Amino acid sequence: MTSGNTSGADPGALMAAEIGEQPQILARLLAEQAGEIGRIAAEVAGRDHRFVLLAGRGTSDHAALYAKYLVDVHLGLPAGLVSPSTSTIYGVRPDLRGVLHVSVSQSGGSPDLIDSLVTARSCGATTVAVTNNVGSELARAAEFVIDVGAGSERAVAATKSYTAQLLALYLFVASLGGSTLSASDAAPLADAAQATLQDADKVAAVAPRYRSVSRMVTTGRGYSYATAREGALKLMETCYLGALAFSGADLLHGPMAMIDSETPVIAVATPGRGGQSMAPVLTMLRERHADLLLVGGQEGAPADDVIPVHTAGLREELHPILEILPLQRLALALALERGVNPDAPRGLRKVTETW
Repeated sequence: MTSGNTSGADPGALMAAEIGEQPQILARLLAEQAGEIGRIAAEVAGRDHRFVLLAGRGTSDHAALYAKYLVDVHLGLPAGLVSPSTSTIYGVRPDLRGVLHVSVSQSGGSPDLIDSLVTARSCGATTVAVTNNVGSELARAAEFVIDVGAGSERAVAATKSYTAQLLALYLFVASLGGSTLSASDAAPLADAAQATLQDADKVAAVAPRYRSVSRMVTTGRGYSYATAREGALKLMETCYLGALAFSGADLLHGPMAMIDSETPVIAVATPGRGGQSMAPVLTMLRERHADLLLVGGQEGAPADDVIPVHTAGLREELHPILEILPLQRLALALALERGVNPDAPRGLRKVTETW
């Protein structure tokens, strides 16, 4: 099975290059964008918000999910993920006074995200666009714009724009005040990302074991749940396999019944409360003889079943920016193992328009 290469480069060359750019992009965002993000956050924080709504599609939806955890845990505000169809299909116009509406989009071009942001602003919400395209219609429609600064992304599967979105959202929430987060906590992040990517040989060695699988499960808890979902998406869109993502808690509520020795499971369990809460999940997976691969966790696992993530010295809240890196590399390596060009997956375009 192959996919046409519209780039003129070797299959996977674009995705590989963009994965490799991420430490530099993270460092640049911290050096050049953190001040502007802090300025925007200070202005937003001066308003009396009672609720936060976050909108996104695909990869950006997973970034929004990450931000939901940040807001819930650190700002003491309820936060929810937007269902754009409530405005685009059903025409709902809720009272959004006192609501902070944050739309996350790599391209800023999806009609339903634009429409839901326009509706939110007209209904009284403070609107913020977090995007890699500050000239987009979404950015023009928002009151405030946060540039994630990832640069042009040519591979269809989003990689560097995702981690830049996560860092931009972290800096935004950290700067909103009233929390224990600090922008300075992210200072070692770029070096940690570089160290994590240097373990690429480990990922390449794992990929052949999944060459013939048709389904896979990813799982994580807390901040890492977004990683599990984004990892599953990368595997689906680049490798054409059925990847199901569950929170560790939800996996125990029914879906565990489908796990056996023929079902590969990727569990994200980096240090922190989220990773610690995965302990009973990992125990049950081992009891069911699952083909288990751990991202970031080592307790009780054979060395060959762990992909290291260099999280030492970093807050748990920043771990998702690192956890996804080996999963991006795994998706790239596995796609090539399966004869697929991950730069141009079949049936997909860089900008997906939904309504």
